[in-house]
Amino acid sequence: MSTVIPSGSDPIDAPAEPVSLSPQNRLLVLVTCFAALFFDGVELGLMPIASLSVSQSLLGEAFTPTLGGDWFARFTAALMLGAAVGGIALGSLGDRIGRTRAMGVSILFYSVFAAMGGWVQTQEQMLVLRFFVGLGVGGLWPNGIALVAECWSAAKRPLVSGAMMAGLNSGILLLSQLARIWPVTADSWRWIFYLAGAPALLGIFVLLVLPESPRWRATVGAVKARSTPLRELFSANLIRFTLVGIAVSAIPMIGAWSASKWMIPWADQVAGQAFSGYKAATQGFWALGAVVGSFAGAQLAAWLGRRLSYFLISLGAVSLTMAMFLLTAPLRPEFHAIVFAQGLVSTLFFGWLALYLPELFPTHVRATGSGLAYNSGRFATAVGVLLAGFLFTALGGDYARVGAICAIVYAAGAIVIWFAPQTGDEL
Repeated sequence: MSTVIPSGSDPIDAPAEPVSLSPQNRLLVLVTCFAALFFDGVELGLMPIASLSVSQSLLGEAFTPTLGGDWFARFTAALMLGAAVGGIALGSLGDRIGRTRAMGVSILFYSVFAAMGGWVQTQEQMLVLRFFVGLGVGGLWPNGIALVAECWSAAKRPLVSGAMMAGLNSGILLLSQLARIWPVTADSWRWIFYLAGAPALLGIFVLLVLPESPRWRATVGAVKARSTPLRELFSANLIRFTLVGIAVSAIPMIGAWSASKWMIPWADQVAGQAFSGYKAATQGFWALGAVVGSFAGAQLAAWLGRRLSYFLISLGAVSLTMAMFLLTAPLRPEFHAIVFAQGLVSTLFFGWLALYLPELFPTHVRATGSGLAYNSGRFATAVGVLLAGFLFTALGGDYARVGAICAIVYAAGAIVIWFAPQTGDEL
């Protein structure tokens, strides 16, 4: 439990120091990856806002609030399963053909398949599309995070890692504000899927213009002589780091999607048609807190250390999620304040992960390792969300009880983190 990865170590490959990018190209990488994660956030925030409206429209007279909640769980599980597969497959692709190429492919996946959601006629069609959107959502994170980490110095890494994760939640925030201006209803929801297809232009830009990581280029020749990245991650040298990465990633992911996200359909159910913008306002308060939290998570990890910061975040997340579901309710005056606080604290995890995961793995398997760790949690999340959906049905559609029960998963983080190795400052 006391393993330390020495500062500056790269335990498997140690290529000659690559030529660094110019300041202009480093900035271009940061801004482009921020934009890619921004639109990634739009995709993640889309179904919590639109799900009940989509189900009401497509199911017609067969729709019930309980069935709507069950379909929300299915859509979420499909996205998480796709993200898990995409994060591993496209993360591995990034180690083979380059970070920018894999990023461009990921962006095209999540934007094109999201736009196709505007033409669906059945719930099952939407379910399949959410899986394909997930492939791109999952593939972007490891490649974007690896690219930024490899193009910026260790001293700037907490700052740029936090900025990247703030970008993701800024996308959720923007979507919530658009939905407040133009409410998503059973009669008007397809427009939001068409809008989600716009980032395809960014994907083309990434493929044609964005510079590649110099560190990745320096390892290309050496990688060909090694085993496949996935096999190497489970070798004796790296298996402990891989398993720890999976564990510390899975806990906040399961907590976010099997517990926290129920607040939005809960707000939709309680507010109803009389307050059609309330669910968007709820997501907006959460996303505003999440922008702050996801940026601050990396700074907190650098300030307090990786282990202590994760431990404290775990305690804060379980406490605030329980409070959100048990001590308040939608339309009460204090509800949005607690939603904001829960969003801030629960997303500290993701800024923390953006800093920590790249430190665990050597350059030539960094995107694969980060993607495997981050997205394996989504396999567990897909299962967790489906179980939460069954629990939701068994409890008669009680959002508060389901959210409170599932929030317990955050407490596991306070235990697991003490098995994680400490990392140094250098990649």
